[in-house]
Amino acid sequence: MKTICLYFEIHQIIHLKRYRCFDIGRDHYYYDDYENERCITEIAEKSYIPALVTLIEMAKANAGAFKVALSLSGVGLEQLEIHAPRVIELLQELNETGCVEFLAEPYSHGLSSLANEDCFREEVMRMSNKVKEVFGQTPKVFRNSSLIYSDAIGGIIAEMGFKGMLTEGAKHVLGWKSPHYLYHCAENPNLKLLLRDYKLSDDISLRFSNSEWNEYPLFADKYMDWIAALPEGEQVINIFMELQALGMVQPLSSNILEFLKALPACAKERGITFSTPTEVVTKLKSVDKVDVPYPLSWSDEERDVSCWLGNAMQREAFNKLYSVAERVHLCDDRRIKQDWDYLQASNNFRFMTTKNTGIYLPRGIYDSPFDAFTNYMNILGDFIARVNSLYPVDMDNEELNSLLTTIKNQGEELVQLNEEVARLQEALKKAEEKVAAPAAKKPAAKKPAAKKTTKKSE
Repeated sequence: MKTICLYFEIHQIIHLKRYRCFDIGRDHYYYDDYENERCITEIAEKSYIPALVTLIEMAKANAGAFKVALSLSGVGLEQLEIHAPRVIELLQELNETGCVEFLAEPYSHGLSSLANEDCFREEVMRMSNKVKEVFGQTPKVFRNSSLIYSDAIGGIIAEMGFKGMLTEGAKHVLGWKSPHYLYHCAENPNLKLLLRDYKLSDDISLRFSNSEWNEYPLFADKYMDWIAALPEGEQVINIFMELQALGMVQPLSSNILEFLKALPACAKERGITFSTPTEVVTKLKSVDKVDVPYPLSWSDEERDVSCWLGNAMQREAFNKLYSVAERVHLCDDRRIKQDWDYLQASNNFRFMTTKNTGIYLPRGIYDSPFDAFTNYMNILGDFIARVNSLYPVDMDNEELNSLLTTIKNQGEELVQLNEEVARLQEALKKAEEKVAAPAAKKPAAKKPAAKKTTKKSE
């Protein structure tokens, strides 16, 4: 029996403001608040809210037969909490249906998995804790920014205790193999891999409303016929896309949500089910490992990381940013930590790409990739100066490593002490209950009977 694993991502770009070299050292606020509010409000109204309402209706109407997975970046969640709390309310309502699984991803939606393992681990755990706090779910499956994956990244995620990970079913990695099976990480077979079917995913997210597409118009029954016609042994069809594809990339006037609503009924007629990623990785067996020595992603035709690190400007900005990763890791300044998250976001490097992909790339305030590079480096110059003011640049790596080791050891000691305190409190509670138990069972002492006084007869 075939099953569909349907997944949507929610992430919001943090727009940087125009920042001149003259602002370095004078202005430590880097963001275009007006554009951030305008952009997320528009996306919420045109995409997130109607799409989530539709998913809730689908979950309620299909009595557990329809299931979906979602993930949010931490920076996107922060923006929703500030500017579009209605989206959070709908996500929680969807969560209450029991038909959605929330995945973990890096808090910043950045590229830390390619640069700094400690930073990457911290981001993933912070986002996992945020998901637990907001939705009450502990993520068991991980999704990296833009589905970036390699054997080394998979090994880290497996060590962190995740059972599965989503990535791209790229041709240059799979070769003749099909993405419609469950695979596992080459470094650790305990981590199962769900590979995106980019054709079926892009048919919805990129081509649905294109009247020049040879399959236009696309109806739910035709789409399900394609899936039903796949070879019998191919068990799982992974359809992954951004949630804003529903309403922004594909306008609501294209009837994209009506198409989505019709999918469960058409699937049921053909004996096709819906499953969450955790259900897939626990119920199905892996058929083989996937060797990915170099990072892949779901972006552009190359399905690699060249859209973020493909030219000298991008690599210069990337290396400069992560040159202070250890110092940022040391500090406890809330503003610096927040700026660090926002400056890591992958779109900052995407704006600097010089690739000609044939697809329009909105660059916001930037006239060119060189303009994006200059603006980002001005901001980065001020940010690094602030970090260095806390931990001077002449502090060598040995001193930093010593500080990090001390902090790590102190943290481990605190954890052990807290565990010991909890153990002693529990022991004390049991001892008090043990002492109180006999006293409660002991019968109350009888009062001495009053002596009867008899009056002598005279």
